[in-house]
Amino acid sequence: MSEPGDDKVKHLDEMTCLLYLERQLDHARGLEISAHTQECESCRTLLRALERETRLLTRAMLEDTEPLPSRLAQFHEAARRSMQWIWGLAFGMAATGVYALYTGYIQPWQQQLEQAGFSGTNLLGLLIFQSPFWKGWQSMVTLLEILALATLGGLGFMFLRRRLRRGSALALVFAGLCAAMLIPAQASATELRKGDRVTIAKDEVIHSDLYVAGGRIRVDGTVEGDLVVAGGDVEVAGHVLGDMLSASGSVRVPGQVDGSIRGYAGNITIKGQVGRNVMTFGGDVNIDRDATIGGSITSFSGRASFDGHVQRDVLAMGGQVNIGGNIGGSAKIRADELNIDSSAQIAGPVNYQGNKPPQVSEQAKLASPVRFEKVKHGPDYSNLHYYIWQVIWLAAFILYGLVLFSLMPKFAQEAVHYAEQYGAAAGLGVLVLFGVPIAACIACITVVGLFIGISTLFVWYASLYFAQVIIGTVVGQWLMGRTSEFWPFIGRMAVGVIIVRLCTTIPHVGGWVKFVVILWGIGAISLAIFRRFQPAAATAQMPPSAQPLPPNTTIGGPLPA
Repeated sequence: MSEPGDDKVKHLDEMTCLLYLERQLDHARGLEISAHTQECESCRTLLRALERETRLLTRAMLEDTEPLPSRLAQFHEAARRSMQWIWGLAFGMAATGVYALYTGYIQPWQQQLEQAGFSGTNLLGLLIFQSPFWKGWQSMVTLLEILALATLGGLGFMFLRRRLRRGSALALVFAGLCAAMLIPAQASATELRKGDRVTIAKDEVIHSDLYVAGGRIRVDGTVEGDLVVAGGDVEVAGHVLGDMLSASGSVRVPGQVDGSIRGYAGNITIKGQVGRNVMTFGGDVNIDRDATIGGSITSFSGRASFDGHVQRDVLAMGGQVNIGGNIGGSAKIRADELNIDSSAQIAGPVNYQGNKPPQVSEQAKLASPVRFEKVKHGPDYSNLHYYIWQVIWLAAFILYGLVLFSLMPKFAQEAVHYAEQYGAAAGLGVLVLFGVPIAACIACITVVGLFIGISTLFVWYASLYFAQVIIGTVVGQWLMGRTSEFWPFIGRMAVGVIIVRLCTTIPHVGGWVKFVVILWGIGAISLAIFRRFQPAAATAQMPPSAQPLPPNTTIGGPLPA
């Protein structure tokens, strides 16, 4: 324990102290050294110094990266600050992309809706807020407001949960539940009828909205509100003072509808009068010669015939469009075939996009010749505009990845890691790519699941783009190697996204490449989410040593004073 010449006190050497700290001595020897360090100040000081050195060495071995020297650290900080200009460039690209998206897609659609007689009205608002599609929509809005307030309250509670006592938190929860229960339910003025055969007699008057469901439905009476009908065979020969919404196999309207008609059916025939607009989705749409439409017509169908009188514009998309009536405004047609008969009269311009030239009778009365544009299938590689859009989309993808990797760096690295598990990612990708939208659409059927379904569709659609960014990062790591630092990681993402986007533009192959990339990437994202929410297995603990630990050791407890 000491040097040979020391007869008074026997001190511990460094090797003995190290063996003691590492618990390599037997129990008796450990008790002896522990007792000696309590009495000898010199040995206790040596033991503490060796313990500090051991801890520093252990920390250095456990660190992922060694600390940089001061000069290199200053250079690294300066380089990090100088990279801030990338954010400005990225947001500049984002503004350019938003402007190009608006001018290339949104603004043309808005102009088309205005030409069709919608006067700038938003199509979603026209379908939902201004129609009987969701009667009682005000109740739905109230429910969404309640959910929004509840969400904000929950976030505020989570933020202040450390400052709130348990009793206060329970009082807050019960107060919120009582407030929700005290909200009065709004009364609805509607009448519901259903059956195999439903008939509204000619002398019958419905003083409210009417909801009808059945196999064969005939409305000969008067409906002072809106008519919502779903059935196999529907005929409206009476008078509807409001709007009409239909989802049926066959619909005939020889009567009068003061509002608008919006419906989906295999066969739609209008012979009577419609006070406002008509929007139809169906296989065969017929506007009879005796029909009068006070507003515009928007038709999406396999075959459409407009032989009646339309006071405003016509917007039609389908396989075959025939015009033989009087159109007071313009006509915008996109179809495979357009036929304008001799009895046709069109007061405004006619724009036609299709695969075949229009067949126009010489006796037809047109304000101007038909403007024909042949539809081009696939990208036009000879047009400079195509390459400009590719650059804009490429910048948008890089910006999208930069933002997501900045907000969720750990999750992005996990998704890239799981993307290398090709079989699991591809198998799960098939399930998520097709199963999630189907489940979301099913959830949208009910009012309760509408918000969840729409939110799920938005997240699913955003993940399709994130999947391409993830696979681009994998490709970049294949070429440039793996890294855990942020900006090198972003650089590999940018290089990989460029390569993936170039592969998706290859003629006849790019579409399949894009499908495989999305399938692979969305599977990797789903796998990362699944592994993150999967409960971690309990780690096995080392069995206790057969020898009891020496008392008063510094491992697990302080040294004696």
